[in-house]
Amino acid sequence: MNRPAPVSSRLPDFTWDTLDAAAALAAAHPDGMINLSIGTPVDPVPEVIRRALADASDAPGYPLTAGTPALREAMATWVGRTCGAADGFGVLPTVGSKELVAWLPTLLGIGPGDVVVVPSVCYPTYSDGVRLVGATEVRTDSLTAVGPTSRVRLVWVNSPANPTGRVLPAAHLRKVVEWARERGAVVASDECYLPLGWSADAAPVSVLSPEVCGGSYEGVLAVHSLSKRSNLAGYRAGLVAGDPTLVAELLKVRKHAGMIVPAPVQAAMVAALTDDRHADEQRERYRARREALLTAFTGAGFTVEHSEAGLYLWLSRGGEECWQTVDWLARRGILAAAGALYGPAGSHHVRIAFTATDEQVAAVPGRLAEA
Repeated sequence: MNRPAPVSSRLPDFTWDTLDAAAALAAAHPDGMINLSIGTPVDPVPEVIRRALADASDAPGYPLTAGTPALREAMATWVGRTCGAADGFGVLPTVGSKELVAWLPTLLGIGPGDVVVVPSVCYPTYSDGVRLVGATEVRTDSLTAVGPTSRVRLVWVNSPANPTGRVLPAAHLRKVVEWARERGAVVASDECYLPLGWSADAAPVSVLSPEVCGGSYEGVLAVHSLSKRSNLAGYRAGLVAGDPTLVAELLKVRKHAGMIVPAPVQAAMVAALTDDRHADEQRERYRARREALLTAFTGAGFTVEHSEAGLYLWLSRGGEECWQTVDWLARRGILAAAGALYGPAGSHHVRIAFTATDEQVAAVPGRLAEA
């Protein structure tokens, strides 16, 4: 009997498994490991959110895939306020943003023969979603390199970018939207780090902003996450907003597939989206850690590129190959993400996350100075 090839055969080794050897080396440091690789939140979940989760914990019935009316209102209000969007867009809660990123090609009916465009250096899950459906990936930062093909079904943009922290100006994003609309393709904008802009000269802008989409949401989707804003990585809480027709299509498929945010998490999302105080406090924690890490790494001879927004520093060390840099840091008890994990163009960089405790961040300069 000829059995179909397992889906896992389409995928590479899991990104973070490739750092196991470096993690073991860093953990052997006499003072333990400082993990600056994965970017997982370390600060407490705000009390207002935990209380909402607990109050909604008696939830014996099935939740709504579309979200409760209170959640839909909270998402729409937050998107309008944060993204500068006017009325007329659709919203939908997701099981974190990574789930939506990985499954969006499937949910849109993309398959073999179709083309998905992703940034040259980018979050690996964009590529995973392409592999899952057997489509063709084009990795580029210039759409002119794609050519006139009408096979393009989806274009991913990511601003502020993971891992580089690069911010795409509104004019650039507007050209991407216009290019995709000419070909009937969808633009999906991963905006998980939109609230974390650090430079007045490079303020992040949403694809849903009128200066990008022209006041029409046709063919555009924006993906957002509460993992970093509200320390909810453990809750798996995200959302997608944009073209109401596309959002309705996503909702229909998700209903059939049972892709539902649990009811207590929906209640927690309402609390998170309607309270800016905790998000402002968390942003300031990241700002302080960013400044400390920027000073530490530049003082140790590293070069910082982009990094004007987001949760990471994109570093290089004198043109050194990224795995050598990862090893150099690991011997000092610091774990970093190798740039090659984000594409061949990142092979001489490492990514450093701000998600370590204040005490660990304060210890980084001393580690970098070790012989």
